[in-house]
Amino acid sequence: MSDWNDEERQLVEWMADMNEDDALASAKRMLLEEGKDPVRVLELCRCAMDIVGKRFEDGEYFLPELVLAGEMLETIGAIAKPLIQVKPGEASKKLGKVLIGTVHGDLHDIGKNIVSFMLDINGFEVKDIGIDVPIANFLGAIDEFKPDVVGLSGFLTLAFDSMKETIAAIEGAGRRNGLKIMIGGGQIDETVRAYTGADAFGVNAVEAVNLCKNWMGAAA
Repeated sequence: MSDWNDEERQLVEWMADMNEDDALASAKRMLLEEGKDPVRVLELCRCAMDIVGKRFEDGEYFLPELVLAGEMLETIGAIAKPLIQVKPGEASKKLGKVLIGTVHGDLHDIGKNIVSFMLDINGFEVKDIGIDVPIANFLGAIDEFKPDVVGLSGFLTLAFDSMKETIAAIEGAGRRNGLKIMIGGGQIDETVRAYTGADAFGVNAVEAVNLCKNWMGAAA
């Protein structure tokens, strides 16, 4: 945050404050007129969504705000995605399979969507099973999709218990062997990682991609 310029800080503020018109105009200007790095613009969006998630947790925001935030991100993502440069040959080969979903009890999908999107353009086959995902659905998807990595997303602090329960169930069902599990979302740190039993955590989409690349033996 300390390395943001005024324009970047303003975009985060507008998105977090639900100022849709100004936020979209600013993002479009940064991407289409100024040629800003689309990955950085998406990271600014993620930071704004962190603020939205915190306000939701604190009871300042409700479901309509979450929906509007998601719509803003979707619009900006649709502009940013085609602008992200993929190195020649990277798009064709798949580095591995990643199953991702937001754990039960949590309806946030902003961070998850950015991670899915970044994994996709970095050469991973991604299966996104949505939000508020019951443990049984994760187990079923693991059996069906046979991923190399499972990503559990959650913004609310109550999601930490859901992550712990989901990981324990994966282990209890004998599905953990050879499977890497990463977690991500709001206030996740090493303490939360240890609590949930995950292999690693990522504070942003770039870290999540690097984790998966390292696990698959690809250069990050």
